Amino acid sequence: MKFIVSSSYLLKQLQVLGSVINSSNTLPILDNFLFELDNTKLTVSASDLETTMSASLEIDSTSQGSVAVPAKLLLDILKTFPEQPLTFTVEDNNTIEISSNSGKYAIAYAPGDEFPKAVVLEDPSSTLVPAEVLATAISKTIFAAGNDDLRPVMSGVFFQFSPEGLIFVATDAHKLVKYARADVKASQVADFIMPKKPLNILKGILGASDAEVKIEYNDSNATFSFENYVLTCRLIDGKYPNYEAVIPKENPNKLLINRNQFLNSVRRVAIFANKTTHQIRLKIAGTELNISAEDIDYSNKADERLTCDYQGDDIQIGFNSRFLTEMLSNLTSDEIQLEMSMPNRAGILTPVDGLDEGETVTMLVMPVMLSN
Repeated sequence: MKFIVSSSYLLKQLQVLGSVINSSNTLPILDNFLFELDNTKLTVSASDLETTMSASLEIDSTSQGSVAVPAKLLLDILKTFPEQPLTFTVEDNNTIEISSNSGKYAIAYAPGDEFPKAVVLEDPSSTLVPAEVLATAISKTIFAAGNDDLRPVMSGVFFQFSPEGLIFVATDAHKLVKYARADVKASQVADFIMPKKPLNILKGILGASDAEVKIEYNDSNATFSFENYVLTCRLIDGKYPNYEAVIPKENPNKLLINRNQFLNSVRRVAIFANKTTHQIRLKIAGTELNISAEDIDYSNKADERLTCDYQGDDIQIGFNSRFLTEMLSNLTSDEIQLEMSMPNRAGILTPVDGLDEGETVTMLVMPVMLSN
């Protein structure tokens, strides 16, 4: 088995696949990349048993075969080469030899058939989503997913597909984000919960792509195929909470404000908040928004006044500044609207401008009890 490949082309593909590999694996074989050669097509795969990703490379070869090569060692050596063709030759003494312009390097390999086989989805449903839409949906929601091992369903992003459009939801019970697209539709109704790790990998490579992503899914697994990549992952098992039930419908108090101004103000005031509760207070009356925080233990306090456009009754409501900051920095619009009903009901943040046709973003943040 022998093939020739460009060093930078191979490195670029392997760095993407490398993000699948865990730093400590229970099975030693998972520390390897699987190379499968079929004449001019080389398929490289990486897996952690939950998530498997492969890339197809066009190369120069006339042979076939498969080997598992240590991932870290291969990445380390590839990073040091300037752009040049590299020749990989599988030798009889269980080593693979890499020849460059300046030298030869031998790496021990394992037989390719020891590598776990990727799951093949039987009778899946499928949906086509533009890469850019999927990348935006992931980055707008993933930050709101939880990290609680006791509630695994909340540690992923909920995908809801229907002929009306696509909805992506993430929540950790303190904050919730619902991202919807009415301009991209699925042929039938389906929903599943995607874990964070494969989503982060996708987010990293989809941003620069203008391809269509084919998403295939059944009850237990989902596959994302685009360009030369295929990512298959196990879905989170369980029923997602009814998120519609927690979004308050009647919100008579509406605040319109410049997002950047509000965000900077919250960031400044939050420095003076209590370090365990991160509590800040919003007091809105007329066209004035008062943002304040106090840490009684250290006698630190801050108070800022902003002008805003407000319709509704005077209200005082407390929020965790970290959640508010996270949400405001995740939006891209110039103006945002904060809708509230009562100090003990969730506030709803929505962007006023800068959205595509058919795109809606709803962010919900739970209040904290104010101590007077």
